[in-house]
Amino acid sequence: MATPSPTDVLGRITLITGPEEFLGERAVGAVRAAVRTADPDAEFSETGAGELTMATLGELAAPSLFSTTRCVVVRKFEDLPDESVDGLLDYAAAPADDIALVLVHGGGQKGSGVLTRLRKAGAVTEVKSVPLKSHEFTNFVISELRGLRVKVDPDAAAFLVQSVGQDLRSLAAAASQLAGDFEGKPITTEMVKQYFGGRAEAKSFAVADHTINGQAAKALEELRWALDRGTAPVLVTSAVAGGLRSLAKYKSAPGGMRNNDLMREVGVPPWKLDILRGQARGWEEEGIGRAIQVVARADAEIKGQASDPSYALEKMVLDIVRARSLR
Repeated sequence: MATPSPTDVLGRITLITGPEEFLGERAVGAVRAAVRTADPDAEFSETGAGELTMATLGELAAPSLFSTTRCVVVRKFEDLPDESVDGLLDYAAAPADDIALVLVHGGGQKGSGVLTRLRKAGAVTEVKSVPLKSHEFTNFVISELRGLRVKVDPDAAAFLVQSVGQDLRSLAAAASQLAGDFEGKPITTEMVKQYFGGRAEAKSFAVADHTINGQAAKALEELRWALDRGTAPVLVTSAVAGGLRSLAKYKSAPGGMRNNDLMREVGVPPWKLDILRGQARGWEEEGIGRAIQVVARADAEIKGQASDPSYALEKMVLDIVRARSLR
């Protein structure tokens, strides 16, 4: 979100909705920073919506001996008890002038009725933290570096996404590191390769490329290397899923397109288009569909449904290679 001013948050309610935790946390941090700008001695408190009553909200928002300015963050707003809804809506109609109230809703249908009613209140500002689409991650990197007053070549931004993965927290950290290590110089693809080429995170894309190319032995070797050196399993599934999605877009693109038009259609830089062209020769669209289902199942398993993420990832690699060979 754009950096708010104190008048944007004090005496108002900031409603943060959506499942993208990183963007949601940034929005919470932006509100806190605005409150701190208004009053360096402001007090901050948090609670879960499941425990929120008007009495507890009053206690959290009550002025102390040290400051009358407060910032109150209510997490998991979808869990707000029914008996607290009317009181909160009454508060939304006339918020306290020195209070910044932040309501964080994780997305989904639960509590959507309350959200609809809150959105109608004039003192409510909504910030949506929705997951980015595949083609938006490059622009996210460009925006991050622009915020650090650093220019970046679009191909370099795309390569950073390929190297680090589609995790916003990791991408933001990588952008910050690049800006600091290269002392504000414009970021090129070579700089990204220099900094991230030997890192464990980049191995997830080596796993993805070997898997999609049908090279099971090489993919498993890279997978074991990456996991042994601390690469998060979710980065591996993210890399493979991203590679398959790009391949699916390439295969479904109209024939005879010029390279520039094809790059826009698929949403990849020139160097990635060359890789997809070679990979596409080994796949049918039906096999890609099966492979995407395999990745989705593995991703669910490593996020808690399986006791051994390494086994789930190895099985994913082998199942995708089989899906490629079923032509």
